[in-house]
Amino acid sequence: MKPTTSTAPAPRSELNAAVEPASPGEFPLPAIGPIQLETPVILAPMAGVTDVSFRALCRSFGAGIYVNQMITARALVENNQTTWKLAEFGPDESPRSIQLYGTEERSIAEAVRRLVGEGRVDHIDMNFGCPAPKVTRLGGGSALPVKRRLLRKMIKAAVEAAGDVPVTIKFRKGIDDDHLTFLETGTIAAELGCAAIALHGRTARDLYSGHADWNAIGELKAHVTDIPVFGNGDIWEPWDALRMMRQTGCDGVVIGRGCLGRPWLFRDLAAVFRGEQPAPPPDLTEVAAIMVDHAQRLVDWYDDASQVRQFRKHAIWYVTGFPLGGERRARLAGVSSVDELCAVVDDFPESPFPTGALRVKRSHSGGPRRVVLPHGWLDNIDDETPLPADAGAKSSGG
Repeated sequence: MKPTTSTAPAPRSELNAAVEPASPGEFPLPAIGPIQLETPVILAPMAGVTDVSFRALCRSFGAGIYVNQMITARALVENNQTTWKLAEFGPDESPRSIQLYGTEERSIAEAVRRLVGEGRVDHIDMNFGCPAPKVTRLGGGSALPVKRRLLRKMIKAAVEAAGDVPVTIKFRKGIDDDHLTFLETGTIAAELGCAAIALHGRTARDLYSGHADWNAIGELKAHVTDIPVFGNGDIWEPWDALRMMRQTGCDGVVIGRGCLGRPWLFRDLAAVFRGEQPAPPPDLTEVAAIMVDHAQRLVDWYDDASQVRQFRKHAIWYVTGFPLGGERRARLAGVSSVDELCAVVDDFPESPFPTGALRVKRSHSGGPRRVVLPHGWLDNIDDETPLPADAGAKSSGG
């Protein structure tokens, strides 16, 4: 259910008080290989979050590329059925975009061949940015780009296996400020045939702390000029996307935590890129209806009423900033069925969307923290030998 429209101006933070909507022709629409974007916006792949139900809900608010959650290549190759279920798409979903994670080129190449050969995907993204210890300790995610020769092998394997299906990569600035790799990573990606690249303006050590370094995104855009460069980090309001693109010159934005509990952000992004003012955000009654819609989509897709438990984290994100009180929040955090969710939200008070909640962080917020790496990982960055195959993750999920 979409929020109703209103003639009242949408609230915005003081940070964005003077930002104007896009002017005609200000932001040419980028393409990712044969995929022409209708708006320069991509939903970031988020493990345990960007499943079919969430992607469908976000798509109902506006155009863009909505990327499936991070999928482990090795798990696909070994026919892990849970992973194959996570890698599915809705029947009307287009383009079908998926992110793969891996630590060595053989499983990446085979997973890509299967996904492409069976006609399952239209776009493949590769994860070189995840800072989670369970990923970096295996030499994957944001730990891998420092091994530039291994990075080359991984990207080359994916691009060759994908054929005409475009391959992109998403990465961070580096492991830490002493090991910045983003410029070299972008250069390698462009040289090997990636269709686009995306940079999260933080290091792995930063995790999600402080402010994303948009200057690094601008530096990457000036350095890599022959493929689109997308920026990621700290886009909480649609105006942030305009500020990022105007400041950095990047070709588009990747939306992560900003849309958690706020799927209507994609509607607002589409509006400001069209040169329009965004509609006001939904009040609590409208948010409640969106929550029920989201939960029902989740249950319907998995044909499993217990999936509402997986919705609990979304429920808390939806009500962030609203004056609900501890008792209602506790009930919401414990819902186990759609009917129980309906009973809780029916008890919500009337409340407009709180302006103070526009920039409240949702989901990850920790850091900085020491990056967990394999033993001796930084001793020889030219070593292109991955960790043993049996060290890699065998399943996917949040």
